[in-house]
Amino acid sequence: MPTVQIQLQQVGPATTEATIRTHKVLIDRPEAKGGDDNGPMGGELLLAALGGCFMSNLLAAIRAREADISNVYTEVIGTLGENPARFTAIDMAVSADGGDAALLAKLVTIAERACITANTLRDAVILTTRTV
Repeated sequence: MPTVQIQLQQVGPATTEATIRTHKVLIDRPEAKGGDDNGPMGGELLLAALGGCFMSNLLAAIRAREADISNVYTEVIGTLGENPARFTAIDMAVSADGGDAALLAKLVTIAERACITANTLRDAVILTTRTV
Protein backbone atom coordinates (compact mmCIF):
# COMPACT_ATOMS: atom_id res chain seq x y z
CA MET A 1 0.00 0.00 0.00
CA PRO A 2 1.42 3.46 -0.85
CA THR A 3 2.54 5.68 2.00
CA VAL A 4 3.47 9.31 2.53
CA GLN A 5 6.34 10.14 4.87
CA ILE A 6 7.62 13.35 6.39
CA GLN A 7 10.38 13.93 8.90
CA LEU A 8 10.25 16.19 11.98
CA GLN A 9 13.23 17.50 13.92
CA GLN A 10 13.34 19.71 17.00
CA VAL A 11 15.22 22.92 16.13
CA GLY A 12 14.38 25.08 19.16
CA PRO A 13 12.79 24.91 22.62
CA ALA A 14 9.29 24.78 21.11
CA THR A 15 10.11 24.74 17.38
CA THR A 16 10.04 21.75 15.04
CA GLU A 17 11.18 21.67 11.42
CA ALA A 18 9.16 19.41 9.13
CA THR A 19 10.79 18.13 5.97
CA ILE A 20 8.27 17.30 3.27
CA ARG A 21 9.98 16.06 0.08
CA THR A 22 12.37 18.98 -0.57
CA HIS A 23 10.37 21.51 1.43
CA LYS A 24 10.94 22.64 5.00
CA VAL A 25 8.28 24.11 7.29
CA LEU A 26 8.74 25.40 10.83
CA ILE A 27 6.05 24.53 13.37
CA ASP A 28 5.94 26.52 16.59
CA ARG A 29 3.68 28.03 19.21
CA PRO A 30 2.91 31.73 19.61
CA GLU A 31 4.89 33.55 22.28
CA ALA A 32 1.74 33.74 24.43
CA LYS A 33 1.72 29.92 24.50
CA GLY A 34 5.41 29.54 25.33
CA GLY A 35 6.84 29.40 21.82
CA ASP A 36 8.96 31.69 19.69
CA ASP A 37 6.31 32.17 16.94
CA ASN A 38 8.70 30.83 14.28
CA GLY A 39 5.86 29.21 12.38
CA PRO A 40 2.24 28.14 12.54
CA MET A 41 0.94 25.67 15.11
CA GLY A 42 0.08 22.13 14.08
CA GLY A 43 -3.66 22.81 14.15
CA GLU A 44 -3.21 25.79 11.84
CA LEU A 45 -1.19 23.58 9.50
CA LEU A 46 -3.99 21.01 9.55
CA LEU A 47 -6.38 23.68 8.26
CA ALA A 48 -3.79 24.81 5.70
CA ALA A 49 -3.28 21.19 4.59
CA LEU A 50 -7.02 20.75 4.11
CA GLY A 51 -7.33 24.03 2.22
CA GLY A 52 -4.24 23.35 0.12
CA CYS A 53 -5.36 19.83 -0.80
CA PHE A 54 -8.83 21.10 -1.68
CA MET A 55 -7.50 24.07 -3.70
CA SER A 56 -5.08 21.83 -5.62
CA ASN A 57 -7.96 19.60 -6.68
CA LEU A 58 -10.24 22.55 -7.43
CA LEU A 59 -7.66 24.28 -9.62
CA ALA A 60 -7.00 20.99 -11.44
CA ALA A 61 -10.75 20.56 -12.07
CA ILE A 62 -10.99 24.13 -13.39
CA ARG A 63 -8.00 23.59 -15.72
CA ALA A 64 -9.23 20.21 -16.95
CA ARG A 65 -12.53 21.77 -18.01
CA GLU A 66 -10.94 24.98 -19.28
CA ALA A 67 -13.52 26.80 -17.16
CA ASP A 68 -13.59 30.59 -17.16
CA ILE A 69 -12.93 30.77 -13.43
CA SER A 70 -10.06 32.70 -11.84
CA ASN A 71 -8.93 34.35 -8.61
CA VAL A 72 -10.13 31.40 -6.55
CA TYR A 73 -10.12 32.15 -2.83
CA THR A 74 -10.88 29.74 -0.01
CA GLU A 75 -11.20 30.60 3.67
CA VAL A 76 -10.91 27.66 6.07
CA ILE A 77 -12.46 28.16 9.50
CA GLY A 78 -11.97 25.62 12.28
CA THR A 79 -14.30 25.60 15.29
CA LEU A 80 -12.48 24.56 18.45
CA GLY A 81 -13.82 22.15 21.05
CA GLU A 82 -12.44 21.11 24.42
CA ASN A 83 -11.76 17.97 26.45
CA PRO A 84 -9.83 16.95 24.47
CA ALA A 85 -8.76 20.01 22.46
CA ARG A 86 -9.78 19.45 18.84
CA PHE A 87 -11.59 20.90 15.86
CA THR A 88 -15.27 20.00 16.09
CA ALA A 89 -16.18 21.54 12.75
CA ILE A 90 -14.35 22.91 9.74
CA ASP A 91 -15.96 25.13 7.12
CA MET A 92 -14.44 26.02 3.76
CA ALA A 93 -15.93 29.04 1.97
CA VAL A 94 -14.94 29.35 -1.69
CA SER A 95 -15.28 32.34 -4.00
CA ALA A 96 -13.96 33.04 -7.49
CA ASP A 97 -14.30 35.34 -10.47
CA GLY A 98 -15.89 34.35 -13.77
CA GLY A 99 -17.86 31.31 -14.71
CA ASP A 100 -21.32 30.68 -13.41
CA ALA A 101 -22.25 29.85 -9.84
CA ALA A 102 -23.60 26.40 -10.74
CA LEU A 103 -20.34 25.41 -12.45
CA LEU A 104 -18.26 26.62 -9.52
CA ALA A 105 -20.47 24.69 -7.08
CA LYS A 106 -20.08 21.52 -9.19
CA LEU A 107 -16.29 21.91 -9.31
CA VAL A 108 -16.17 22.53 -5.55
CA THR A 109 -18.00 19.23 -4.98
CA ILE A 110 -15.62 17.41 -7.33
CA ALA A 111 -12.59 18.91 -5.58
CA GLU A 112 -13.86 18.07 -2.09
CA ARG A 113 -14.50 14.44 -3.08
CA ALA A 114 -10.99 14.15 -4.58
CA CYS A 115 -9.17 15.71 -1.60
CA ILE A 116 -7.31 13.12 0.51
CA THR A 117 -7.34 15.42 3.53
CA ALA A 118 -11.09 16.10 3.31
CA ASN A 119 -11.76 12.37 2.89
CA THR A 120 -9.66 11.65 5.98
CA LEU A 121 -11.32 14.31 8.15
CA ARG A 122 -14.91 13.89 6.99
CA ASP A 123 -15.78 11.20 9.55
CA ALA A 124 -13.91 12.96 12.39
CA VAL A 125 -15.39 16.47 12.20
CA ILE A 126 -18.34 18.26 10.70
CA LEU A 127 -16.83 19.29 7.36
CA THR A 128 -18.70 21.73 5.12
CA THR A 129 -17.69 23.27 1.83
CA ARG A 130 -19.67 26.05 0.20
CA THR A 131 -19.43 28.77 -2.38
CA VAL A 132 -19.97 32.40 -1.38
